[in-house]
Amino acid sequence: MQKKQNKKQRERLTTLLPYLIALASGILMGLTVAPVGAWFLAWIAIVPLWVLVVTSAKGKNQFPPAFLWGIGFHGVALFWITGIHPMTWLGVPWLPSLAITLFCWGFISVLGGVFVSIWAAVMVRVNGQKPWLRVLIGIAVWCGLESLWSAGPLWWSSLAYTQSPHNLVIVHLGQLSGPNTVTAAIAAVNGLIAEAYIKRQDIKMSSVPLRFVNKYLATATGLLITLHLIGFILYSRPIAQLPEAALKVGIIQGNIPNRLLRSSEGFRRAQENYTNGYLTLANQGVDAVLTPEGALPIFQRNLLETALVAAVKEKGVVAWIGAFGERGDSYTISLFTFNSKGEIVSRYDKAKLVPLGEYIPFEGILGGLVQRLSPLDAHQVPGSANQLFDTPFGRAIASICYESAFPEQFRRQAAMGGQFILSSSNDAHYTASMPFQHHAQDIMRAIETDRWSARATNTGYSAFVDPHGRTLWISGYNTYETHAETIYRRQTQTLYVRWDDWLTPLLLISSGGAWLVIRGMNKFTNFRNP
Repeated sequence: MQKKQNKKQRERLTTLLPYLIALASGILMGLTVAPVGAWFLAWIAIVPLWVLVVTSAKGKNQFPPAFLWGIGFHGVALFWITGIHPMTWLGVPWLPSLAITLFCWGFISVLGGVFVSIWAAVMVRVNGQKPWLRVLIGIAVWCGLESLWSAGPLWWSSLAYTQSPHNLVIVHLGQLSGPNTVTAAIAAVNGLIAEAYIKRQDIKMSSVPLRFVNKYLATATGLLITLHLIGFILYSRPIAQLPEAALKVGIIQGNIPNRLLRSSEGFRRAQENYTNGYLTLANQGVDAVLTPEGALPIFQRNLLETALVAAVKEKGVVAWIGAFGERGDSYTISLFTFNSKGEIVSRYDKAKLVPLGEYIPFEGILGGLVQRLSPLDAHQVPGSANQLFDTPFGRAIASICYESAFPEQFRRQAAMGGQFILSSSNDAHYTASMPFQHHAQDIMRAIETDRWSARATNTGYSAFVDPHGRTLWISGYNTYETHAETIYRRQTQTLYVRWDDWLTPLLLISSGGAWLVIRGMNKFTNFRNP
């Protein structure tokens, strides 16, 4: 009897083991970003998943482990979403607030699981192919799926951002073909290590020579070193700092808790903090001052009556002020340029809105239902996708909060002549890990476009970043701060800015073409030798 029970327990453990391994390796990938920042784990965290998918018997058991891997990665990396709870400051009771928070976190984690399951399904379909082709297809499909996901409204946790801000050398590959270049590098090294392990297991059951294992490990090591050398070459290039291109920018971190922003006390503090900060920076001789997203939570028509704009008229220093724009009966989250006379000369409207947080998806169908759960106004609308942001100092690349996760927003503006980045955000809803991840996203965008970046947030982390992704200064968290730094306008164009993401289509076409050719050759061989 005891032997039977022990056997059953071993069978249960054997059945559960693939799921536990997949979930654990997904969690390891999630630990690569803030708050842990163990970026080096990204180069091995896909290996267990790859092995499980390829070696699963006839592909019967690969989908649940792949799903759990995706949930592990995205669930851990995006755990900061839960920091929005409780939303009592918005008038949402504690339990509904918890329900909304868990739904948002759970939904995007499940979406990540679906994404990895699709990848696994393709890998099973090509399971009989040669290992080199399997690696090529695995890389191509992963990059293609990330491109597809980033084209939608819910995007944040790519493989590429696991390396920012700690491994700036490899992040420089983004200058070649965007973040998918880094994603492809991580997937390639993981795939080669996994194939080496699979070959090692084959040795135990057949006469496969050990040199095949060594070949894949050597290729993985050589690729890892080569990619870092290429990144180091790009990282080591000097940055021109021409005096005529210099621009001294000041930023204000107002540190107004979101729970106060909608109250008269919060608005009073916002006016006081941003006006005093502006005067302090103007007296330091800055050329312009940048404020966070929604620094003054009022509409454009009321901005001219504020003490901050009065200070702009008095000091004559350009200011970029975060407030609300109007479009018919709707409103936008906007960044306004005030010239030295206190006049609005340009406006950028946030184009990428947060689903449920800033707009209701499928409003005509779900509006009535979701509006009962969502505490926010459903009449916020996005700006157009092709905006340009001209300033008295030339064209800028503008980004408001969530847009930092979308590299195409920055690439397009750089290609159209944007010379420096202005990032305006409000991350006060969340714990400190989220704004640090946000800072890591902005670092990637600065490297990809080869631009200096000024980042102003409400409660942190505000920062200045150079084109190599080096943080020149970063603020404290939940602190009121002002800081000035000299950045430089640039008109260079990286390969990514010029040609967009050319690597992903190349990988998809080459891997698909190779698969079709080999499949055709096999059919021809079978036909000749029935």
